[in-house]
Amino acid sequence: VCNFMSHEKCLKNVKIPCSCIAPSLVRVPVAHCFGPPGHYKRKFCTVCRKSLESPAFRCEVCELHVHTDCILFACSDCRQCHQDGHQDQDTYHHHWREGNLPSGARCEVCKKTCGSSEVLSGMRCEWCGILAHAACYIIVTPECTFGRLRNMILPPSCVQLFSRNFSKLHCFRISENLQAESEEDDDVDGSTQVSVKDVQISTDSSKQTLKIFDGNDAVKRNQFRLISIPRIAKNEEVVEAALRAYYINDDQQEYELQTFTQQALLSDDVINRNDAAEDSNSGSVFRESVPEAWIIRAKPKDEEVIRIYPAWLKVGMAYVSLRVNKESTTQSVIKEVLPLLGRQTECLQNFKLVEVLMGSKQVQRMVLDSQELILNRLKDIRKTSIRQMNQTRFYVVENSKSIVRVNLFIGGLPPQLSPEEYTNILKDELAIKTNVVSVSHVYQAQGAVVLEISCFSEAERIYMLVKDTTVNDKPLNAVVIPEVMASKIPQNCWPLLVFVNPKSGGLKGRDLLHSFRKLLNPHQVFELTNGGPLPGFHTFSKVPSFRVLVCGGDGTVGWVLGALEEIRHKLVCSEPSVAILPLGTGNDLGRVLRWGAGYSGEEDPYSVLISVDEADDVLMDRWTILLDAEEPADGAENGVAEPEPPKIVQMNNYCGLGIDAELSLDFHHAREEEPGKFNSRFHNKGVYVKVGLQKISHTRNLHKDIKLQVDQREVELPSIEGLIFINIPSWGSGADLWGSDSDDRFEKPRIDDGLLEVVGVTGVVHMGQVQGGFRSGIRIAQGSYFRVTLLKPIPVQVDGEPWIQAPGQIIISAAGPKV
Repeated sequence: VCNFMSHEKCLKNVKIPCSCIAPSLVRVPVAHCFGPPGHYKRKFCTVCRKSLESPAFRCEVCELHVHTDCILFACSDCRQCHQDGHQDQDTYHHHWREGNLPSGARCEVCKKTCGSSEVLSGMRCEWCGILAHAACYIIVTPECTFGRLRNMILPPSCVQLFSRNFSKLHCFRISENLQAESEEDDDVDGSTQVSVKDVQISTDSSKQTLKIFDGNDAVKRNQFRLISIPRIAKNEEVVEAALRAYYINDDQQEYELQTFTQQALLSDDVINRNDAAEDSNSGSVFRESVPEAWIIRAKPKDEEVIRIYPAWLKVGMAYVSLRVNKESTTQSVIKEVLPLLGRQTECLQNFKLVEVLMGSKQVQRMVLDSQELILNRLKDIRKTSIRQMNQTRFYVVENSKSIVRVNLFIGGLPPQLSPEEYTNILKDELAIKTNVVSVSHVYQAQGAVVLEISCFSEAERIYMLVKDTTVNDKPLNAVVIPEVMASKIPQNCWPLLVFVNPKSGGLKGRDLLHSFRKLLNPHQVFELTNGGPLPGFHTFSKVPSFRVLVCGGDGTVGWVLGALEEIRHKLVCSEPSVAILPLGTGNDLGRVLRWGAGYSGEEDPYSVLISVDEADDVLMDRWTILLDAEEPADGAENGVAEPEPPKIVQMNNYCGLGIDAELSLDFHHAREEEPGKFNSRFHNKGVYVKVGLQKISHTRNLHKDIKLQVDQREVELPSIEGLIFINIPSWGSGADLWGSDSDDRFEKPRIDDGLLEVVGVTGVVHMGQVQGGFRSGIRIAQGSYFRVTLLKPIPVQVDGEPWIQAPGQIIISAAGPKV
């Protein structure tokens, strides 16, 4: 059935379950989260165990890899990352997944290697990462304590999310634009084309190839599997081959093949025709005119045994087997099953029977009507699809008042409005139903609100509508927010809130997103392109103590620190410490804090998390820059021009005026014209060099165009081309601009001394010498309050963001508390 191979002498030790019984091993059905298909080297398919040569799917949350035409046979055995009202539990067991381990992986039990790059081999827990052989993992204690990262993982029992029809991509806020390179509809005929390669259409004249459908659903979608069989084959052999192609290991005597003609395929009501044809007995499969397509049908039964699973059991995989006959109804089954589960004293009306289809992409639940005949229901499922029958379970569930609470974060609204005004905008733009939608949080400075919605269909409607709505020409964005139950977080746990900018660093951010979602709980990983840092801080606002990891360039770090500054008063943990994983070029802050110059993609994301766990806290000053442009010079000619309102920016690293900012501006323009060329750090540096060479012949008179006051004293400027204020001892990708010489006039710079250093450069050549480490800048001043007067427009850059600043005042002073 699944291509598993073993020596004859080893057969007695084989403990690996076949794909055909995978659905029966699921403890809690949880759907997988698939993006579009991609190419994965040296990985194997979980279903058919063959290597993935062609495009294949992988789950974004667990290590499941599967061929495009095997995806239907994978079942919902993803890891449970949150509580959703179905089988919620507080103790977690290991979540084992077979294969795709590094070849050097060692077994926890016998210490020998258990990984392989040749076959699907070895088991790994997807929470704690423990590795073991298939024969050894059975003796590992079942309870999982989340391993080395347990202090950083957001425990799944502390997260609540009621999602119903939201796709898994929405629940984990995985933005579809990153995924959209090859979006395809589910109903694509992919399976038809792909299946062909599995069974090479035989040129051997003694063999023949048949198309097999497993029910009406497959016929409607034209999804078939091909089987190759000898021309002189017995009926039973053909039925058996057909069942194997669909990963069914039932007895072939319970099934038969039924033919249907090409016309039936073309007509709309395939199903009615087939029903009519079902009685005609298909004798031998082979007459001269062999029809190419067949459907597997289950033979009708007068009674059978079904498994009923109790939904309230927190641990283990228990079920009760019941014999049902033509008279058995939902009600009679519940009545029979309760005494077997020790609940005989309770009223039947308190329980319902739920049919659960554990598909790989979606778990579908349907409550059965109390008078429904069970055998008829089974017959209907099998008629639709034999494969689906294999993935269907029946649960007996206690009726409880079901809670519906979906939290949607809506960003992109105009800032600084009152809650009533926000509610009115949402009523006008999204026609929200106020009886089921309330505004639970308002972030006025950022123009964002959080909605609490008590109706699934309304939540889905708002979510889809927001995508196409703009307010004041700004598109809105919606993010599904999980609820963190802070009171359940263990004492010694400091969950890590991870922000990744997928656009930083030549797309390395995307791989990091994928790795961190697998190593941690995906609910603690946020994509900054999907609503910015605010949804993450809001999700963690009740967590008593947490830490932050920002993956991106210095600009990204500034963005997150700025958001933290604005929302700090609403956080229970108001001063979380921030770690940095530098992506892209520059990264002066990352260098100073010893996180390195830039993530190369070589380092294992797991060891990155370990170093975050072991890192020390340091304080750092932040600075506020107020830019106040005076009235435009040409105001008189074209009527009265309005002066620009003052602009306030935050600074972490440095602020440059003149030549430094001008180079940055030219680089910025080059990048905007051809973004595709800027994926490599070395190419980016090359562009900086080229832009610099064009500027060498500049005249040195920036000092004539600006005036500088430090702590209320005028400071005489030497003849310079660039003036730079530095907060950290690293500038322009790691150069030391201040220099290491000791000097009686100034104190030794530190990042938490409440002082900024002011340095001058005489031009591009001087900047190049500083970069090369041959010289340092000209030390001008050190202080905590600065006023710069610009006499003409001058390029300015703050932390790598450049622009041209009109004449006027610039005031630099210390920002709120240190970070």
